[in-house]
Amino acid sequence: MNLRQVFVSVLMFGVAGLLLFMYLQAWIEEQHTESGEKLQQQIINQDFTLPPPGMPRRAAWSRSTAPGLSKHEMAVSDGRHWQGKADPFGVVAATLVSQLSDQQKMSESPLRHFRGVYLPPALHPLKKTLVKGGKWKDVDSAQEKRRSFLHDFCKKYNSRKKLRTHLMHLVSRIYVEDRHKVLYCEVPKAGCSNWKRVLMVLNGLAASAHNISHDDVHYGKHLRKLDSYDLKGIYTRLNTYTKTIFVRDPMERLVSAFRDKFEHPNSYYHPVFGKAIIKKYRHNANEEALKTGSGVKFKEFIQYLLDSHRPVGMDIHWEQVSKLCYPCLINYDFIGKFETLEEDANYFLQLVGAPAELKFPKFKDRHSSDERTSAEVVRQYLKELSKEERQLTYDFYSLDYLMFNYTSPIV
Repeated sequence: MNLRQVFVSVLMFGVAGLLLFMYLQAWIEEQHTESGEKLQQQIINQDFTLPPPGMPRRAAWSRSTAPGLSKHEMAVSDGRHWQGKADPFGVVAATLVSQLSDQQKMSESPLRHFRGVYLPPALHPLKKTLVKGGKWKDVDSAQEKRRSFLHDFCKKYNSRKKLRTHLMHLVSRIYVEDRHKVLYCEVPKAGCSNWKRVLMVLNGLAASAHNISHDDVHYGKHLRKLDSYDLKGIYTRLNTYTKTIFVRDPMERLVSAFRDKFEHPNSYYHPVFGKAIIKKYRHNANEEALKTGSGVKFKEFIQYLLDSHRPVGMDIHWEQVSKLCYPCLINYDFIGKFETLEEDANYFLQLVGAPAELKFPKFKDRHSSDERTSAEVVRQYLKELSKEERQLTYDFYSLDYLMFNYTSPIV
């Protein structure tokens, strides 16, 4: 055998070895993916059981499917108010983690297996043992009506359309206050700046909400979000903390966001959003507007909002609440409204045992000289839109209108 034949033989063996290696690698990855998918399906389909305190595991009852929900749907519950029954949300997590191999636990996040798990809420009594005095009767009555209305809506909505999302995305807007066991989902333009101030005071980071600047609130990174915790930390807090969300009339919130971000100097929203909006939606835009992004008109902003091919993505200040806080997937214990912000907030502080001297701040965070965005202010802005644009804008926020029982204006 000459040198050339030896070289060709070695080359052929090398190619064959490489092909075998590629085949084996693809086969291993395929098996790994299939096992993950089988595990996820097993978790979704499994009838989980968990014994109440003091009962042997074998004597535990199986979780029955809630009326109106399919067997694949699981209820997110507040363990503190679960009154002895199994918490399926927590059981899912525990079962998932226990079934992952040590190598899987180290190499990948088990959270990815939760994509597609359905979690409609369950309604539980609101813990009121820390509330003092009888002046909260009307506020409490309004609160119970809101909770019941949202629960009934989500039950009907989830029976028609199963909402699906990744767990980490589900909790990415939720702030954590551990001392008083509070979870607050941030809805921009619905009092969120002052709520963050209150959370900082509750957490012992400041003596008074009035001494905390806007930059400290939004850029100081003093508060942790729920998605910064590990799997156990997330589930523990979801099941034992008091969860709250504060919302606002969708059109008032939208106009408030526009006024704040586009009618005042802004080093982020003008160059990032303003320039893209003017470039696409303003005919014969001058060079200065294209360069700075300043002077966006409300009609142009709405054209951007309704465009399925937006030149720049969405922003939390005008994103739907249904996509920020997922009220039909997370069981919020308390639903506050911007329209009754002060009394709702102070009642909530009573519920969680906040210091008696802590009251929700009344001051406006920025642009204090501007008129607040009221229903009348909104009407003036909506006049700039065509009838079709107004209707499409209402439709865009239709889920928020329905979830929180807001009345959509007649076009």
